[in-house]
Amino acid sequence: MTLRIALAQFDFPVGAVTKNVDRIIEMIATAREEYGADLVLFPELALSGYPPEDLLLRPSFLADCEAAIQRIARAATGIVAIVGWPQSAGAVVYNAASVLRDGQVAQTYRKRELPNYAVFDERRYFEVDPDRDNCVFAVKDTQVGLIICEDLWFPEVFAQTVAAGAQVVMVPNASPFERDKHAQRDNLLAQRARETSAAIAYLNLVGGQDAVVFDGASVVADGDGTVHPAAAAFTDQWLVVDFDTVTRKFSPVQWIDDGDESRDALAWRAVVRGTRDYLAKNGFKHAWIGLSGGIDSSLVLAIAVDALGAENVTAVRMPSRYTAGLSNDLAEEQCRAQGVRMITVPIEKPFQGFLDALSEQFEGKPLDVAEENLQSRSRGAIMMALSNKFGGLLLTTGNKSEYAVGYATIYGDMCGGYAPLKDLYKTEVFALARWRNTVGDIVIPQGVIDRPPSAELRENQKDQDSLPPYDVLDAILYRHVDLEQSGAEIVAAGYDAATVERVLRLVRISEWKRHQAAPGPKVSRRAFGRERRYPITNGYMDGR
Repeated sequence: MTLRIALAQFDFPVGAVTKNVDRIIEMIATAREEYGADLVLFPELALSGYPPEDLLLRPSFLADCEAAIQRIARAATGIVAIVGWPQSAGAVVYNAASVLRDGQVAQTYRKRELPNYAVFDERRYFEVDPDRDNCVFAVKDTQVGLIICEDLWFPEVFAQTVAAGAQVVMVPNASPFERDKHAQRDNLLAQRARETSAAIAYLNLVGGQDAVVFDGASVVADGDGTVHPAAAAFTDQWLVVDFDTVTRKFSPVQWIDDGDESRDALAWRAVVRGTRDYLAKNGFKHAWIGLSGGIDSSLVLAIAVDALGAENVTAVRMPSRYTAGLSNDLAEEQCRAQGVRMITVPIEKPFQGFLDALSEQFEGKPLDVAEENLQSRSRGAIMMALSNKFGGLLLTTGNKSEYAVGYATIYGDMCGGYAPLKDLYKTEVFALARWRNTVGDIVIPQGVIDRPPSAELRENQKDQDSLPPYDVLDAILYRHVDLEQSGAEIVAAGYDAATVERVLRLVRISEWKRHQAAPGPKVSRRAFGRERRYPITNGYMDGR
């Protein structure tokens, strides 16, 4: 007996209930009529989008979702559909997925394991049903089980579903992208299948949602533990497989997998997809970038062009009295190579205006960071003015290293609505720039990659005048931020104690800046923002 299963690896935007309903109904028909599917699976909370956050506290939103699932059910004829949605039951809400067939809601499964770590906040919104039952149902004489996302990581949930008769288990997910997570997931799928001899169809959401990006990369595993190649990440597509009930093996009917699953390739697609979706879902068609001729802004320009097209990006060169001629030349070279319109707005007049206005108050004081930051804030004001006047979203160019230690000017170069590099350390920025130049034409001038980083806010300034070398800085930051290691642990790993203490102090005192920073796409295991939430006022002296 063969069961044909269609997996809808698509983007279902948060809050767009009406549009999602219309699309799901249309997709049920496509799965039935175009692909001849017996069963179609949609991602976790596809109806509401994931994560709906405090929309779940609005009774009207929950009521709309209830009405929507009934409307979808009426369209589910001649096929079985599984649709994720937030189910309200009196004073509680469940993360649910319903089995729809013959025009009705046949069964509803409620998620048992609610993640409450990293970017997840499910226990704030959802409850676990104390009277929970396993969800197993027949489709063409095949016993199909259903669990949701986090449930898969708990062996007892999966084992109970198989014990109830499931030969193949559907697992709808909303699992955000994170570097190096695919191998861990595939090992888990193989383990669950080998433990129970049940096959698994793992469907993941795709698309950017504020500071998280869902990569899709859906996968199926045979009952003997063989994990098939994952579907292409960050790509909206129908995935269709035939499941043999006797052998418990899958055969692909329609399945596009990845050609390049390297760390840099996936990270690039994550930041491009996150940038594209953030602009599109918030009504922006155009992006503005302050282009300095440095590595960060050059990489953001390349990301923006890949995300939106060159015709929808404007680069602004804002030279000052300290800007090197090479910086201007490199910015122009990149815009010419990528076909991007570039305008030049020197900052000398507004900068001098600030100096004149403050001359009485600053009299007798040496030049310092105040004057340096006035330059950055002049640029920020210019960029926001252009965005306001002509429309579009300003992309900010700060990276994770800078945000970590506060090497960024609040209300200056931190101005912007989205930060594509926010979760990439400086060393990763360089690596990604080099990788992008290997794909198609060279888009980032080699001179940008080769030159020492500089904010160019004073004569002959280099980043390394104020910070440890980036390979050292990033190694310390990775241990402290991503791995949560203490200062003592980092020193024990061989790093200079004074340098570690200095870096950790900078991280601690820069928290207030990060709380005001634009969102950006998560690519690491621990990103600033909703995933790493430290108090601004904090007396804990780590490592002492």
